[in-house]
Amino acid sequence: MNRFLQLALDLFDPPASPAAGPEAGPHPRPKAPPRARPDLQTSLGAAPVPSDAICPQDLAPAVPLDQVLAPASFAHPGANRHALLGGTRVAYEFKRARRRNIGFSVGPEGLTVSAPKWVPLYEVESALQSKSAWILRKLDEMRERAQRIETARIDWREGAVFPFLGEQVIVVLDPRQGSGCGILQADPNALPGVARHTLLLGLPQSATPAQVRDAVQAWLMRQATRVFTERLDHFAPLLGVRWKKLSLSSASTRWGTASADGAIRLNWRLIHFRMPVIDYVVAHELSHLRVMDHSPRFWDTVATVVPDYEALRGQLRDEALPPW
Repeated sequence: MNRFLQLALDLFDPPASPAAGPEAGPHPRPKAPPRARPDLQTSLGAAPVPSDAICPQDLAPAVPLDQVLAPASFAHPGANRHALLGGTRVAYEFKRARRRNIGFSVGPEGLTVSAPKWVPLYEVESALQSKSAWILRKLDEMRERAQRIETARIDWREGAVFPFLGEQVIVVLDPRQGSGCGILQADPNALPGVARHTLLLGLPQSATPAQVRDAVQAWLMRQATRVFTERLDHFAPLLGVRWKKLSLSSASTRWGTASADGAIRLNWRLIHFRMPVIDYVVAHELSHLRVMDHSPRFWDTVATVVPDYEALRGQLRDEALPPW
């Protein structure tokens, strides 16, 4: 009976460490050598590596799961609050303003939320959640646009290409043209898809990128003044208005403004676009001399001279121009 109990214990307990001197009972079975890991080295015919030969410090540390599954995020540079919208962390700029309701604005920098002083924060959070799909879609669009703008960045040197009136123009440095001069030439035999315009600049081959960029910008601004004046003179009689002064602007968020006294300001970078897009902006600002708001009557006024203004407005919004 005692021998049976000892046999049962031997089946479930690990063998005892060998003690000094002879043991009472049967000798334990010798320990089998460690089996090799069936890893890549073995499959390629290399010598197998025993599993007990791998030290823990030789293994790469595990990456925390929250880092692997980190949610997408958007952050406004002036953010003072944040929200989790559909699994996406959105850090936004929150402002109190004199207005009747909560407003959302998505721009190149990110999301801005404006709310009246009397609206509690929990209502702001609720409004954010209700508009989350729209907010995330606009933020994605802005991020994609920023990437396209960065892709359109120009390396200002000999052979640089920039858009002018919707067509690509190649920069050619030619000191024989004289300092500050720019001459546009066209090649009627250019192959389809190849720029057929070149701009000859009176600069040496050693000109710095800043010198090339400034020379091209000066030329574009001269062309903008000429083209915008022609289009203002074309549309003003059609709309029954008179404009008095044209100024060029370099605004980052506005393409144009109009004052009741007849002063028009247009962004010089409009000269990159095709003429129909320029016509839309010119007609838009001249229409403000009749209707100083964006009411249905205003858009009806624009449509009298630019019927397809909605499509052109979309092109103005979606096209990625090179940053200056």
